[in-house]
Amino acid sequence: MSKTNNFVFWALYVVAWLIFVGLSIEAGGLLVNFFFSLYNPEIIPNLYQNLDLSEMYQKDKRAFFGIYSFILVISFLKAFLFYIVITLMHKMDLSKPFNSFVSHQISRLGYFTLSIGLISFIARQWSRTLMHHGYDIENLAQFWSDSRAFILMGAIIYIIAMIFQKGVDLQNENDLTV
Repeated sequence: MSKTNNFVFWALYVVAWLIFVGLSIEAGGLLVNFFFSLYNPEIIPNLYQNLDLSEMYQKDKRAFFGIYSFILVISFLKAFLFYIVITLMHKMDLSKPFNSFVSHQISRLGYFTLSIGLISFIARQWSRTLMHHGYDIENLAQFWSDSRAFILMGAIIYIIAMIFQKGVDLQNENDLTV
């Protein structure tokens, strides 16, 4: 592999780490917001993203826990998705990339990306239903606005995973015949 490709790979590895750390901080901040909204709602305007759903908590606890569950699950899945990317990049042998580990990790990337997209889509539809019932949740759209992109990206990654699996099978077959 050339020096340029090696540099780009390691630069992307650093970027993946930065994104993972950022998403982990976001997930942790949202988890702290959740607990503070339950036990000390007066401090919420000073917390991460001013995510104040105390009015929803007072009106309907099921809606509150449902929305917050969607927010937390999506944020933790995004952080875990980049953990898988980091693991893949750290353990991948670029001189022989077609192996079962890489194939398995790419499949996991596809599954988690598709899961994020589907959960985001369901959350977006449920939030629209809650808006029709009079809840003000305009500021929550940022958590699931990219659901279609994740669904499409998950499908594409799944196709790539199938191609990689076929490449692994062909390489194993080729190694056995030589």
